[in-house]
Parts: sequence; structure tokens; C-alpha cells
Amino acid sequence: MFFKQIKLFTAFAMLLSFFTACDLNEIGDETEEEATGGETIEEVTAENGSTHEESSDYTWEASAVIPVTLNGTSVTENSDGVSASGSKITISAAGTYSFSGTLSNGQIIVDAGDNDLVRIILSGVNITCSNSAPINIKNSAKTIIVLADNSTNTLTDGTSYSYDDASEEEPNATIFSKSDLTIYGNGSLTIDANFNDGISCKDGLIIKSGTIDITAVDDGIRGKDYLIVKDGKIKINCTGDGLKSDNDSDSSLGYLSVEAGVFNITAGGDALTAETDVMITTGSFTLTAGGGSSKTVSADLSAKGIKGVVCVVIDGGNFTFSTADDAIHSNGNVAINGGTFVISSGDDGIHADTSLLVACESISVSKSYEGLESASITINSGDIRVVSSDDGINAAGGSSTSTGGSPGQGGYSTSGNYYLYINGGNIYVNAVGDGLDINGAIVMTAGNVIVNGPTSSANGALDYDSSFKLSGGFFLAAGSSGMAMAPSTTSTQNSILLNFSSTKSAGTLVCVQSSDGKNLFTFAPAKTFQSIAFSSSELTKGTSYVVYTGGSSTGTVSDGLYQNGTYTPGTQTTSFTVSGTVTKITSK
Repeated sequence: MFFKQIKLFTAFAMLLSFFTACDLNEIGDETEEEATGGETIEEVTAENGSTHEESSDYTWEASAVIPVTLNGTSVTENSDGVSASGSKITISAAGTYSFSGTLSNGQIIVDAGDNDLVRIILSGVNITCSNSAPINIKNSAKTIIVLADNSTNTLTDGTSYSYDDASEEEPNATIFSKSDLTIYGNGSLTIDANFNDGISCKDGLIIKSGTIDITAVDDGIRGKDYLIVKDGKIKINCTGDGLKSDNDSDSSLGYLSVEAGVFNITAGGDALTAETDVMITTGSFTLTAGGGSSKTVSADLSAKGIKGVVCVVIDGGNFTFSTADDAIHSNGNVAINGGTFVISSGDDGIHADTSLLVACESISVSKSYEGLESASITINSGDIRVVSSDDGINAAGGSSTSTGGSPGQGGYSTSGNYYLYINGGNIYVNAVGDGLDINGAIVMTAGNVIVNGPTSSANGALDYDSSFKLSGGFFLAAGSSGMAMAPSTTSTQNSILLNFSSTKSAGTLVCVQSSDGKNLFTFAPAKTFQSIAFSSSELTKGTSYVVYTGGSSTGTVSDGLYQNGTYTPGTQTTSFTVSGTVTKITSK
């Protein structure tokens, strides 16, 4: 059986929705701590069904290998399991067949018994076929294509096909298989797919190893029931989707699993896509979709980096995205348990309709419409940087262009069970719209948050509908004053909301010091601002503080925040004493 471990650290209510959507194990009753955002730890298992792989697939007796030599328009062979008619070769029995040479306008056809295992060793072949699939697997129990060590293999088809089955339009790929297929070996395979897909399997497809380079007028690699990549170097340039699994009739199928490998995929549609789950253990990924983040796609085209309709689960890896649509997307749930992500998106950086969990090394969203978006968002760890043309982090109902289209086409509810949980991490947001826009509640227990919010008073650096319960961490948000908000009075850590009487220029230093000269923060916002919300454990009730603007500071500066330096005061604009959980101050 194929299993995928998912480690989730989030509030119970959102765990329940995540587990239900992913068909995972049931969990117990809700506790008060979990319902209010206390940290929980759950391990569950998602089962995607059995695969066709067996260890014996990759071993065979050298003495049993049947050689077949390709001689341009003819074939040399000596086996009852192989027959040739001109340049068309048919394998009709189980066995291991080794092919070498050049075949002009020919085919390798597998038409064996239902229980037959067929191995095709490609040991330096160049096969072209002008009107059908160069490798056409009609029937077998399963077929293993072996890329012989150090071999270079090329398959090329034409721009039109003569179908074996016109009603099903089959075959329809340079390598086409109606039964389970595995590709394995240390050689290389180059596919020039001029008609449709590069590799298409109607059952399960496993790529265990190999160097594969595909150019295709439609999809690159498609495994209908499942596509599992265990390792390898895969390069795809295609008009359709890159890696794809699309069985939509069985909830245990239609999934894409990547365990390791190096991937460079340029797709007109989605780079990686699955009808159910996308699961990634590790790997190196360079993914371009829909022409990249500078392009706009039509409403009926999905051009996402990674899309799993039910779930996306990423445990590690290095990812670079340039996508016209969302970089990572699920109509259900996304769990990012590890990895580094560099994202440039024409729509959302990461979008999940139901829940988004982040517990990784780093996420850098340099361009997006909205950076992180879901009904429920939980951030437990990671260095997270978001630049957005609308909201930076958005928790809202509804879906945002879940199948394709331009930013802002989705509809949103402004009340309901929408949450942002911050339990750790270093979060930086630079947003044209709201910095944190939560159509429900925020719970923050730890972590560091810096927000450079909007300059327009129609938006706010912090915007929530229900409450913002803050019990720990460092929070600093600068922006316009028209909709300025502070954490809720139900918080257990003190905060201030500092509003200025006039707009301050970008880069203006703001320093808040205690009366004995200890700095709470020295900050230079990246944009014009008129309001600052601040909270830290060092902000104590009954203590007096002074607000300065201008001046200078030494020390290390990161995201506008100066640390471990000395502030030379500019102009004192006001002073205040913390009188309660939330203290509101007006300054000149």
C-alpha cells in the first residue's frame, strides 16, 4: 500500500475540516484550548491505494534478454515473442526485450496477455512514427521501460495519428499505455510529442529513475490512476499540463506523488496537477505555468504551479515558481510541512479553499495578488515574506479562481468560521491592500510579525471581523489610519495603537522608548504611514513611554526594524502610560 504521513499542528476545528476533506482518520472531541487556538499535535495517515510496483520489476536474468536490432526500415529479431512487419514490431509474450538502433516511421507495439510482464530495454534507440505512437502498449499485466545505463534514446511522433480505437481516440501519446507502466534506469529519454501528450498511461504510471526530456503540444506526463515519481531528472516544455493524474471516478486514485528528483517544467496549463492529492516528499522544482507571473490567463484555463483538487501536502524540497495563476492551490487543503519556496504569481501565492498549514523553512512571495489565502490559516514556523497587490494574508470563505482566471473573480463571505493562527515563525508582509485581512478571528501565541500595510485609508495594515487574541510574540504593523485596528482587549499581552495626526513619509524612523531609555522598537516603515499597531511582552502596564520620530539608529536593520543598536532621538511627538490591554495614542 502507498501511504503518506501528514503532520498537522493547528486548531481542532480546522483540523476537523482538513481531515474530513482528505478522507483521513476520525479524531476526538473538541477541547476548549483547541477551539481557542491552543497548539495541538496530530498525526494522521492518508491512504491512496495500492500500486503496481514490485521489487522484481527491476531485476532480470541477463541470459534471458531478447535482443532486437533496429535497422532503419527493418528489424532483426529471433524470438517467438516478437514479430516484425517492415518497421512495425509487435511483442506478444512476456519477456525482457532489448532494443538498439534506428527505426524510421515504425513502432514498438506491446500486445501480450493479461498476466504478462513485459520489459522493454531501450539501449540507444531513435524511433520516429509519423502517424501513431512510437511505443504503443495495447495490453499486458504491466510494462517496464528500462533506460539502459549511459544510453541516449529518442522518440518522435507526427502531427496526426491514425487511431487504433477512434471512439476513444487512442493511442494519443508518443509513449502510450493502456496498462500499468514503469520507467526506470540510468539512461536518458528524449521525447518530441508533436500530436498530443509525451507519455500517457490509462492506468498507473511510476517513474523510478532516469533522465527524461519532453517537448509536447499537450500534456507532458500523464498517469490517469496515479503518477508516482520516485526519482530522476525531468524536464518538460508543454502547452498543456506538466505532470498530471486525472482519474475523477475513484477518490483513492487520481493522485500525484513525488518522492525525489530534479524538475524543470514549463507548462501552458498547470505544472503539477492531480484530481485528488498532490504529495511531495522532497526534490528540486523550477515551475513555470501559463507563461509566468507577468501573464494573464482566461477564466477557463488553470495555469497553477502545483494543484491538488483535494489536498496538497509538501514535506520538503526547494521550489521556484513563476505562474500566471496560483503558485500552490487546492480546492480543499494545503499542508506545507517543510521546504523552501520562492514564488512569483499573477494570482495568489498559496491558496486553499478550506485550510492552509505552514510549518516550513521559508516562503518568499515576491509578487502576488494575495499572498496566503484560505478560510483557515495556521502558521507554526518558517521565514515567510509576502508582497501582494491586494491582501497579504487573507482568511475568507469562498474560492478565488479555483480553476483558472484572473485575480478577484471569486466571491467571499465576510462572516463565519475564518481564522488565522500564528504559533511561530518570522512573518513579513508588504501589501497594497490589507496586510492581514481576516474575516473572522486571529489567535497569536508566538512568532514575529511585521506588516507594511496600505497607504489608502480604504484598507488597513490589520483588519479582522471578530477578534484578535494575542498572548505572545512580537507584532508590528504600519499603514494608513482610516481603518487602523489593534489586537483585542481579550488579549493577555498588551498592545498599543499609535495614530499620527498627519501622514509620515516612507522611511521615517519611529522609536518607542520607556522612560528609562529602553527601546521597545525602532522602525522605518517601507511606505507612507499614519498608524502603527504594536505588541510585545516588554510592553508593561503602568510603565510610561516616549514616542520619537526622525533621528537615526545604529545596529542591524531587517525589514525596517533596527536591532542591537543605539537610537539617537529625533523629535519627541508624545508620551503615554500603558493603562490597559490596549492603549490608544494620538501623536503629532
